[in-house]
Amino acid sequence: MPEFFSDMPALQQGFWYLAFFASSIFIFQTIMTFLGTDGSADLDADFDGDFHNVEAPFELFSFRNLINFLLGFGWTGVAFYGKMNEAILVIVAFAVGIIFVGIFFFIIKQILKLQEDNTFDINNTLGKTAEVYMTIPAHKLGSGKVQVSVKGSVHELEAVTEQEKKIYAGNKVRITRVENQVLFVEKI
Repeated sequence: MPEFFSDMPALQQGFWYLAFFASSIFIFQTIMTFLGTDGSADLDADFDGDFHNVEAPFELFSFRNLINFLLGFGWTGVAFYGKMNEAILVIVAFAVGIIFVGIFFFIIKQILKLQEDNTFDINNTLGKTAEVYMTIPAHKLGSGKVQVSVKGSVHELEAVTEQEKKIYAGNKVRITRVENQVLFVEKI
């Protein structure tokens, strides 16, 4: 194998070395990802930056993106060396490297769409039907409890009514508004 490389021009050798290096790191990262780690255990960097307004869960300048870029750059150089002018080949390989990073961003964005936020927000109860669990006194003279299902989970919440009659346990009610973590309901 060393003779194979020694007969190559320096640019072609560079493409091969980058392709091998990036491929081995990429394979390692992939294995570590499937094993449940991020492949960067015990690798800490001390960096100060103001990224408070960044909403993306991934960064443009990361080691993983560098490897993705080098994969595209190196293997494009290997595949097309000798088929075009060297300057054009470097430009094309650079463009393919950027496309690889773009593909990575696209894939991550699609995966993140599969995430589900199951945190409970009392405002998600508005307009829902609930069942009275503890009798609710009339005219906000006290509170009772209702059971309401939100995102597949049943919650028992404090409720009051502005209606003239109290609402007994077992009755169905509609949630009309929320104030200070208390539901305002009316009998259906």
